[in-house]
Parts: sequence; C-alpha cells; structure tokens
Amino acid sequence: MKCRIAVRKTIRSRRRGDRRDHIGAVAAALLLTSALTGVAAAAPVPTERPAAKTQERPHAAGRAAARHARPLPSVVAPEVENMTVSARRRAHGTMITLGSADIQRAVAGTNPLKVLGAQPGIMFQSADPQGVDTWSSQIYMHGFMQNQISTTLDDVPLGELVYRNYNGLNPIEAISSENVGRLDVSTGAGAESVASTNNLGGSIEYVSSDPKKKAGGQVNQTFGSNSMFHTFARVDSGALNDTGTRFYVSYSRNDMHKWKGGGNDFTQQVNAKLIQPVGADSSVSAYFDWSDLHEYLYQDYSLDILHNGGYFVDNYYNGRYSGYANAYNAALGNYPSSLDRISDKADAAYYDGSSNINDYFGYLKGDFALTDRLRWKTTAYGHGQDSILTWSNPFYPSPNGAPMFEQVKQPSIQRFGILSALHYDIARNHIEAGVWYENNRFVSSMFGYEQPLPGQGSPINSVGGFANLTPFMQLYGQTINTNTFTTYAQDTWNVLPNLALHFGFKSLLNVSRAGNAYYNTGYYGNDASVGGVGLTTFRAFLPHISGDWHFLKHHELYFDIAENVHAYPQAQFKTAASPFAVTQSAYDMARPGLKPESDWAYAVGYRYSDRLMDATIHAYRVNFFNRLQMISSGAIINPQTIVANVGGITMNGVDAGLTLRPLRGLSFTNSVSYNHATYDQNVESGGVVYHTRGVQVVAYPRVMYKTALSYRWRDLEAHVDAAYTTRRNLSYVGDAKVPAYWIANFGMNYRLTDLVASTAGGRFLKGLELGFNIYNLSNARYVSTMGENGFSLSGDYQSFLVGAPRQYFGSIKAEF
Repeated sequence: MKCRIAVRKTIRSRRRGDRRDHIGAVAAALLLTSALTGVAAAAPVPTERPAAKTQERPHAAGRAAARHARPLPSVVAPEVENMTVSARRRAHGTMITLGSADIQRAVAGTNPLKVLGAQPGIMFQSADPQGVDTWSSQIYMHGFMQNQISTTLDDVPLGELVYRNYNGLNPIEAISSENVGRLDVSTGAGAESVASTNNLGGSIEYVSSDPKKKAGGQVNQTFGSNSMFHTFARVDSGALNDTGTRFYVSYSRNDMHKWKGGGNDFTQQVNAKLIQPVGADSSVSAYFDWSDLHEYLYQDYSLDILHNGGYFVDNYYNGRYSGYANAYNAALGNYPSSLDRISDKADAAYYDGSSNINDYFGYLKGDFALTDRLRWKTTAYGHGQDSILTWSNPFYPSPNGAPMFEQVKQPSIQRFGILSALHYDIARNHIEAGVWYENNRFVSSMFGYEQPLPGQGSPINSVGGFANLTPFMQLYGQTINTNTFTTYAQDTWNVLPNLALHFGFKSLLNVSRAGNAYYNTGYYGNDASVGGVGLTTFRAFLPHISGDWHFLKHHELYFDIAENVHAYPQAQFKTAASPFAVTQSAYDMARPGLKPESDWAYAVGYRYSDRLMDATIHAYRVNFFNRLQMISSGAIINPQTIVANVGGITMNGVDAGLTLRPLRGLSFTNSVSYNHATYDQNVESGGVVYHTRGVQVVAYPRVMYKTALSYRWRDLEAHVDAAYTTRRNLSYVGDAKVPAYWIANFGMNYRLTDLVASTAGGRFLKGLELGFNIYNLSNARYVSTMGENGFSLSGDYQSFLVGAPRQYFGSIKAEF
C-alpha cells in the first residue's frame, strides 16, 4: 500500500511539473493522424503492456494487471514501472505470462509456443525438436485447436495460427524468439480488445522487446544434432539523443537437417524496432520483419505405416539422384522392400515435399497521453507473403512421359489494417473503447511442373528452383477478398482494492467474397471451384464478464464468462475446414447448414501463492455450436474432402497445479489436466450415420500430466521436465487412436560471471553463458502432430506425424 501511494505521488508531481508534454503529445498525434490519412477505417489497440522483467513469474493476477496499467514515462526507472504495474490488478484471472527468461532456457531458436506447452491444459506438438517446422507445429489450449486461438504481436493481428495461413503469418516468421519480450496468454475466453476473428478459446499475445537505453549487442551460437546450426546477432543503438531515440536491428539464421530422410529446415530473419519518445509519457514506435523460410517436410503417417513400416519411413529425397530414381520407380509401381508390409505403398512416400515462405511485415504505432487520464493508441500495419508449397505427385504423369509431376501451391497474402483505441481512467474505473479494420486479399493458386525422364536433366529443386520454370498446367485458382471491422468497449471497475470486476463487449463484421475461380476438370473431373459467392459473419454483441478477488493474503478467486464467434475461415483447396476450400457442388450442398462457429465459455479458478509454494485449480466449461470440420478420405495428394457442420460440442475440464520451493533455488512443479470434450450429435455422410455422439473430440487427450524439477546454485541452473499424454482419437467415432506416451527433457545453463568480471575486457563483455540441452531424454517413440490432413469419420487415415528421437544441443551466448 505504501508503494502504491509513493508511485501515485510521483506520477502526480511529474504531471504537474510539465503540462507542455501533453501539448507536444497532441501535436505528434495530429501528425500521425495526417500520416495515416487514406486508410479506410480505424481499429482497436489492445492495451499495451510495460516490458516488465519476468525472471520469476508472479501469479496471474499480478501479470494481468499490466494489461490495463497505464505505461509510465520512458524516463522513469524500471523499478518504478514495476511498482506501478503491481499496484493495479485486472479482473482476468485466466491470464498467464511467459517471460523472456522462460523462453531463453530452451534451445536457442525454439518456438516460444513449445515453451508455452509446458503449462497446464496446453499441448504443443511438432515433428522437429525446436518446434519450428511449420507443417507440423501445432498447439491446443483447453481442447481448442490452434485456429480457434487468436495471436497478435504488439497488438497487431497475426491471423489464424495454421500452416496455410490466409490472413496473417506464423509467429516464428513475425519475430525471432530472442526478440520476444513475453507472451501474455488468456487460457479462458480471450479478450475483446484483441484484434482477431477467431478467439473462441483464448488468445496468445506476443510482446516484442524494446530497444535498450544503453548501446550494446548480443551474439548467440548453437550447435546440435543433425547438423543443427543457429546464429543470432543483435545490435542496440542505445539512446541517440536527449529525447531518447533508440533502435535495434537483429539477424537470425537457423539451419537443421531433418532427423530422418533427406533435406533440411532453413530460416533467416531480420527484425528492427525503433522507439521515439514524445515528451515524458508518449511515444511513436515502428517495427519491421523480413522472414525467408525453406524447409523439406516430413512425410505424413497412418497407423498402417507406423505399425508396418516403422518409425523412420520418409520421402525418397536424399540430396542425390538415387533418391529421384527410387521415387521414379515407385511411381511405376516398383516399391522398395522396406514398404512391403504397408498396404498403401504409393502414399507411404513421395519424392519430396517442401515449404518456401517469404514475409514482409511491419507497423507504425503512436501512443499518446492526451491528458492526465486519457490515452490514445493507434497502429497502422501491413503484411505481404508469397509462398511456394510443394508435393511430388506419383498419380499423374508429366507431359514428357515421366510418371509423376511436382504439385505446387503458390498462395499469396496482401493485407493492411489499422487499430485505434482510447483509454480513460476515472475514479475506480479503467474504460477502453476501440475499433479495428483490416482488408485482406488471399490468392490461392496451384500448378503442375514437369519432372524429368531418367538421364534427361535434374529433378526440380523444390526449395528454390521455380524462378525460371514454367508450369505445364494450372490445377486450381481462387481469390478471396475480406474486409473485417470490429469495435469493442470495456470497463474494469476496482470495487475494492482487492476486488475488480470487468464488463465488456465486442462487435464483429467480417465479409468475404470469392472470385477468379479456376478448376482443372481434366485433372479433378467435372465440377468447379467456389467462386462468385460470399459469406458474412456478423455479431453485434459478444459479451465478456469477469471478476478477480484477492480475499485473503496470498489467496485469489476469479471467474470469466464470454461469448465468442469464429468468422468463416479460408484455406487453399482441400486443405482445411473452410467452406471456400471445396468444390462448388460440395459448397452448394453444405451451404444451407453453414453457420459461423461460436461458443459460450465459462471459467472459475482459485490460486494461492507465497514464498514456498504456488497452488492453482482452474475449471472450465464450453458450449460449442456449429463446429466446422474437414472430413477426408482417399490419398492425401488429392483427397476427397467435405466441410461439415458436426453440430455442438460440450466440454468440461479442470487443471490442477502445485509448485513447491522448499529450498532456495529449488523448484518442483506438478500439474494434471482433465478434459472431457464430446460431440453432441451423430454425423450423417453418404447415407451412413456415424455414431460420434458422446465421443471424445479428435486429437486432444483426456488427461495430461506434467512435472518439472529445477535448481539454481550461484551461476549454474539445471532443470528436467517430463510429460505424459494419454491416447488421442484419430477418427471421429473413436475407432482409431494413437497411443499414449511419456517424454522427458533436460537442460542446464552456466553463467561465466567471474570470468567476465576478471578479464581485461570486462567493461566491454557484459555477459557470457554456456548451455546444454537434451530433447527426448529417454529416446521415446511417439505420435506428435495430428490432423494436418483432416480426420476420417471412421478408421485409419494418413494424417499424423511422429516426434523426433533424442537430440543434443550446445550453445554459447555473449552480451556486449
């Protein structure tokens, strides 16, 4: 209480001291408004959070408070900022924060979502140990799939968190993991201020680190199994003048061979961020990202392949001509003996598959204190993406007579948007209102490229060989234009110093229209692609109510209730549960039953936190309506797919966690999560009734158990963690399942503090750290990603991937 009073007095004295800062802020705001003239509309900026250090994570209420705490002037010392953040709580107890320290404990370059997967009720899967393989990376949160969880970076929407994104980009393509300041995660119903069209089950908000006020740099180098090589370098300018202008520029490069089969995963990325303070309590900032990704994909598995082919079946590509020769012979029906026991040998392995994704992404943001109580935040952003996504197709010949061709999807995204919001503090209320507008143009095209006859040229280089090639046919084409407009208003009322209530609502209008349709009847047969039609999602009032009560010292109770809607998704042809991604006849058949996915989500929880222990229990219920699912059959190269409204889902779940700290530096955590999510109705398809009612949803386990032990002694830190995941359904009726598994990991870090201090260059070298990590400590064989090709109503289907075996990594990090 004394800290809170001291901080408020500091703020008052600063505000009385220089009213001219507000005049400068208003002038800068007007300049920014002029710069943004011509953008069609405005949109909401979720509350910006101060970049507080998170060496140790406080309870969720303390972290959530930062979401609505007014940022202090940039000249205020960090410790004062932290005091202000802790002085105000937000009524959203479902919030958790993952700090940069948590992310940096993992192998350098690791997907932050993989680190988030250690939290109760959250499951992350990937075929590679870093979680950066975009085809296989997948996250679930309390039974919700990743395309039902919203993601943003510094409030800017990143779109749906899926491989073939149509309205954004993967977070690892938007920011290097070393530049992530923290993740603010709502495991409940999300937040109405978050700019998204899909937050049915929560939100993940990335916050980039700010440029440092002192000039410096950082270099990280990591080596590992399968010729893994990760480099990261960052330079901070420090304050360049009396106003505090500062920036950073970073470059990262990640290269790792696949752990089975041929090829590698390669990514390079540039990030830059600039902050220009305006007066004492306002700023203008800009961010830029360029990402260049090229990766060979792991082949999809079925239970048949797993049981009869083993753990190391993959595509034929091996970097030599022999790989192409084996694929060529297989396309003629001459398969290697390693596939003898597999029933579908043709689909067990292709020549290759790859992803090539290039992104340009950036924003310009203004954050202005217009008065002592009123803030205005506006962000304008833009994003462009070009992709080349390939699979070798052994079921259709090239014009030269070769028995296969390269099937290439070449989608592109062009989008721009603007967010704007006002934040007003009066009495015990923090009031916000804002808008978000985005225009998105998604072009989905697919072509066929000729592969050579033996001895008549080299096979296509699928990770960079298309610039000078001309396709021999177009298979599919479609352009979808989408306009999205949302508004929100919310009020957090601090009824008592230890009790806060939150009331808010969101309105959503999303209009999409498909055109420029092309459909190759010679390849697909008689039909057409969806074109000349549109779908509209409109909800005028989506309420959100929550409460947070600290009724005794160390004790917290919270609840959260919200209604949400998912605008009709888009996708490339036959790749996801989108009404636009099927044939025109399938669309016409499904159209009468199509409705946007929506839900009511309820959560209640209790949290206890003190020096020796943290304990939490979180219970939730979701009533899910109009669940859209892609139902697939046939070969994954050209499957038979329909998008069906499988009706409702009722989900009840609970997480329980306990962390003990009996000794200084020692922490022992255990958590268990239970999820009972079942379909409410049976599904009829082709005149057959499939009994899905009461069956656990596909891909998500009923029980997860996680444990972690960590110890820090002086400059040495070590940790070991393990997780158990029960069986998961591969089919809607539950007659095909993947087995349960255990997986464990180990890591240690050592800071060479004494060495740095004793060297002659100690004033230049600020820090030096060594790291060692082992992934999959017991070398377990397990099923990771599921449903990348959809799910079958009944029986086995080639739509999962297996996880990486044991991997070793060593790293060195230097700060200047």
